[in-house]
Amino acid sequence: MEQLKTIGRELAMGSQGGFGQSKEFLDLVKSIGESRSKAEEDRIVLNEIDTLKRRIAEPDIPKRKMKEYIIRLLYVEMLGHDASFGYIHAVKMTHDDSLVLKRTGYLAVTLFLNEDHDLIILIVNTIQKDLKSDNFLVVCTALNAVCKLINEETIPAVLPQIVDLLAHPKEAVRKKAVMALHRFYRKSPSSVSHLLSNFRKRLCDNDPGVMGATLCPLFDLVTTDVSSYKDLVISFVNILKQVAERRLPKAYDYHNMPAPFIQIKLLKILALLGNGDKQASEHMYTVVGDIFKKCDSASNIGNALLYECICCVSSIYPSPKLLEAAADVIARFLKSDNHNLKYMGIDALGRLISKPEIVEQHQLAVIDCLEDPDDTLKRKTFELLYKMTKSSNVEVIVDRMIDYMISINDSHYKTEIASRCVELAEQFAPSNQWFIQTMNKVFEHAGDLVNIKVAHNLMRLIAEGFGEDDESADSQLRSSAVESYLRIIGEPKLPSLFLQVVCWVLGEYGNADGKFSASYITGKLCDVAEAYSNDETVKAYAVTAIMKVYSFEIAAGRKLDILPECQSLIEELSTSHSTDLQQRAYELQALTELDGHPVECIMPLDASCEDIEVDRNLSFLDGYVKESLEKGAEPYIPENERSGIFDISNFRSQEQHEVSTHSLRFEAYELPKTSVPVGISPVPLTSSSELVPVPEPSYYREAQQMPSVSSSSDAGPSEIKLRLDGVQKKWGKPSYSSPATSTNSASQKPVNGVTQAEGMTTGNPRTREISYESNRTQVEISPEKQKLAASLFGGSSKTEKRASSSTGNKVAKASNLTTSKAAASAFTDTVVEKSHPVQPPPDLLDLGEPSVTGSTQAVDPFKQLEGLLDPSQGTSSGNAVGTSKAPDVISLYSDMYTTEQSGGLVQSPSSDGLDSKSTSASVNATLHSAQSNKGPNAKDSLEKDALVRLMGVTPSSPNPNLFKDLLG
Repeated sequence: MEQLKTIGRELAMGSQGGFGQSKEFLDLVKSIGESRSKAEEDRIVLNEIDTLKRRIAEPDIPKRKMKEYIIRLLYVEMLGHDASFGYIHAVKMTHDDSLVLKRTGYLAVTLFLNEDHDLIILIVNTIQKDLKSDNFLVVCTALNAVCKLINEETIPAVLPQIVDLLAHPKEAVRKKAVMALHRFYRKSPSSVSHLLSNFRKRLCDNDPGVMGATLCPLFDLVTTDVSSYKDLVISFVNILKQVAERRLPKAYDYHNMPAPFIQIKLLKILALLGNGDKQASEHMYTVVGDIFKKCDSASNIGNALLYECICCVSSIYPSPKLLEAAADVIARFLKSDNHNLKYMGIDALGRLISKPEIVEQHQLAVIDCLEDPDDTLKRKTFELLYKMTKSSNVEVIVDRMIDYMISINDSHYKTEIASRCVELAEQFAPSNQWFIQTMNKVFEHAGDLVNIKVAHNLMRLIAEGFGEDDESADSQLRSSAVESYLRIIGEPKLPSLFLQVVCWVLGEYGNADGKFSASYITGKLCDVAEAYSNDETVKAYAVTAIMKVYSFEIAAGRKLDILPECQSLIEELSTSHSTDLQQRAYELQALTELDGHPVECIMPLDASCEDIEVDRNLSFLDGYVKESLEKGAEPYIPENERSGIFDISNFRSQEQHEVSTHSLRFEAYELPKTSVPVGISPVPLTSSSELVPVPEPSYYREAQQMPSVSSSSDAGPSEIKLRLDGVQKKWGKPSYSSPATSTNSASQKPVNGVTQAEGMTTGNPRTREISYESNRTQVEISPEKQKLAASLFGGSSKTEKRASSSTGNKVAKASNLTTSKAAASAFTDTVVEKSHPVQPPPDLLDLGEPSVTGSTQAVDPFKQLEGLLDPSQGTSSGNAVGTSKAPDVISLYSDMYTTEQSGGLVQSPSSDGLDSKSTSASVNATLHSAQSNKGPNAKDSLEKDALVRLMGVTPSSPNPNLFKDLLG
């Protein structure tokens, strides 16, 4: 009777407030559930926070009430509000002797805190004590907290006790101990590296739950090191066989499937161990085949187990019988009306892509999935087509992918589709004309989502052509590109990157074959500059292209007719706020006033693929410097030898050494200057111990220099100096910065499917009654689908390697470019990475640093230019200028940029930029007297900028200002 009364009281309390909880708590939960808006919910929670703050602060709160308050704090925290004022009370509750209160406290702590919280240190002692408890429920509660709260620093405090719990008599404790060790391995592998053998022992545990928990850490270990666990193949196979034969208790069944999650984990492990290992795979054939036969496909968990079997079969050494069974299951998946099963079938088919005979059996099903309204299924089908692309079906697949890319609005997936189209077109393009047309479509519809490297490759392809000696084929390729761009250029809105390519091609080859006149090409380019007036990059490309067209006309000796719209464009840009556009406009106007010979040297025809020879030592200026010195010019004084400044290189070496020995960098705010009083001889700066900043910790230097500063202050108020040693900079280079270490990660392309070994022959699979085609009853297949399937799956059934070498016509040919090693290494990032590890071809517009030439020219550069400007001068100077080894000063800029942009794309000065900036101090000193402002006369301006123009524009120079335009 007493027990019945107790049960009655508990039921009564449950009807009022929920088994010991107050009615106030029940009203809180009810009001939160009935709130109609987020604002109303926030108002209820804020009132509850005020109530809890007041209640928790009261003295002598009963434990039952405190437990309720902690649970109410959990509601507050889960709804997104701050309940940190009650964290300490949850920590205190973990110390309680009552099991109910202790479990409540641990539950709250694991939900409130993270492993880096300051209160974790208060829980470690409690966890250590509870792990030694005689009550296994307390031990399990402490192990749950260990998996959530113990960080890398506190692992050694509890690790010995958890290892002891692996032999606990209760299976629940052993299971949670294995889970805790797995957590430690993921958090800090080195801390449990000596305990990995315990996982092997627990694999033989009598309890299936402990064994199943051990499979999770073993899967991580096998993934890291497969060879060390090859001896466990037979053990895993035996366990899987026992599970599949229903030898486990009924409690482990799920939807009438025997321990399906244990089977899935075992199949994952066996797939890793049998990959490429024939001997290990032979042990797995029987048990995997039994699972194919016994597995029930009527439930979702059964289909999941079948899918995992297909993944295992595709990974291990191939077996004809298992591949046939996998093909039957894939056929059932693809026939299903459930989109989830179709998705699994397409994904499983992608894993067997190395077996074309299996894929070709389901070609019509793939076509149906490609036209399915489910967007997720359609995207998965495109992934399958991407994997099965080869030279015979690349045109059909890329066209379908481009059509799908046009129809979607998701910018992220559109970018992915565009990159795949570009990759497939580069690897399997049947012809260069098709490649150009495909790139035009991708640029036109994907916009600026396309990688800038694709633009570089497209321009390089057009410039190089087929890479052979057939000039007619190259001319035909460029002519077709010009015609296609002239048709596209009239579209209302085109992407900026695509317009840059269009302008470059029209400027280089617009009137090369004589089919289109220079006036027509320049008119189109003026229309582009006017239509995209807000895009300075496009306008700069258009102006440069017009300059090229006019240069080629002048060099050919044809009469030049400048269009009125072109003249108005020049006048408009001459007053532009952009200095770059201003300079291009002035250059174009000045170039139209020159004769044919200098124009031909400045703007050579079709020189975008030629190499650039750079004289790093500027030896061609030696004669000019010598002559200037003889006339009384002051010699150049190196920076470290100038008066008043000490050796900068020594200071930098000390600074680098300091950075290497300290994690922080200590620098002075600025270099102090010596103050020399009147009547006192100046003291060399290096001899002053008070004013020379040494790269040491600033607080240490200040402690030593305080007496010297006070003594120097006696000289008078005028001698008092503000000491800035150790003060952190607010502008310029930060004072406390450590050099960032850049790591290059090489992206690897996953290889799906397995490789057929040499010598292993498989016969054609027998005709199955469950094939996809035989079940399409009363369904008429349209001729369009049959034609599409023949295009996608037709041709050779042999697998082809994804390499550019698999096609007859290469899209990009590295053999044509004979750039130096330095140029190739400086611009490695501009070349699209190929799948095979060969050195990528240098970029078409590579302006890197070639090998140093040691030739010395004693001829005055100004005299050379005079020969260009005045044909009446001797022919010898004109010939000297026209040689391919004309002086170049790109190396002046390369050193400066490479130190600031290490690893990136170096932005070299372009030929039409005509930068007057000089980084060589010797040139600054000797040419200082020759520099003056430009006059209104264009010829005078050219004469005064002759040396820079001569050094910046050579007959082998590529497209002017290309990198400046493409990279901004």
